[in-house]
Amino acid sequence: MPEYEPQWTKCNACNQISFRREVERNLMVCPKCNYHFRISATRRLGLVIDEGSFVEHDAGMEPLDPLHFRDQMKYPERIKETQEATQRMEALLGGKGMILGQPAMVGVMDFEFMGGSMGSVVGEKVARLAERAAEEGCGLVIFCSSGGARMQEGILSLMQMAKTSAALARLKEKGLLYISVLTDPTTGGVSASFAMLGDVILAEPKAIIGFAGQRVIEQTIKQKLPEGFQRSEYLLDHGMIDIIVERREMKTILGQLLAMLPKGKKPEGRA
Repeated sequence: MPEYEPQWTKCNACNQISFRREVERNLMVCPKCNYHFRISATRRLGLVIDEGSFVEHDAGMEPLDPLHFRDQMKYPERIKETQEATQRMEALLGGKGMILGQPAMVGVMDFEFMGGSMGSVVGEKVARLAERAAEEGCGLVIFCSSGGARMQEGILSLMQMAKTSAALARLKEKGLLYISVLTDPTTGGVSASFAMLGDVILAEPKAIIGFAGQRVIEQTIKQKLPEGFQRSEYLLDHGMIDIIVERREMKTILGQLLAMLPKGKKPEGRA
């Protein structure tokens, strides 16, 4: 018998029920409250990359187990289980493509792969994307979606915060554009490193963005946090991001931003 597919979808934001096909036609955006559902890395690429232009880099790179970590199962077993479930080797899909005719290195984090957690491979892929963008004189776009650093790799995962930040600093020295796109959720070590270092920082509507969780913060400071705290709209009001972009407009905005960058030439006035 064919696998059953739900016909209705409940929104995580407004709790309203919508016809699943209507949500899918709306690019996985709630037609009632405009909440942007999480989508896979492959689907997101399809929404922003010119058809047939994407070439993946470092597709076979996968994590090791230097700490011999084990919780309910061994780390290699958890990785294998996640790889089989997602049909992906790691939590970041990266490569080169065109966005409205503009060349760019593009990385997309996949929350379905261990919560989009950043380990050594994710950090290495981000650094390599930045290095390739510097070599080829093109822009860099990274779609962030992560619960933070990967605990199974301990300090090695935390080291990726410095590694990615250093690679982006070298890209900036070349006068090239880095666009960070924050999706739901972008938290932990990713938000404390490359996610918030964009020359231009975009975010999808109602995305959760921050370092620690709201409950942890409230328990620490013994105060109730403001309504909408850590949502895209709150961060925009407080100057933490540059613009909120709806999914249907994302490709157009990215293409326009990338078109402002002179090809292979350092723009005047940039550090």
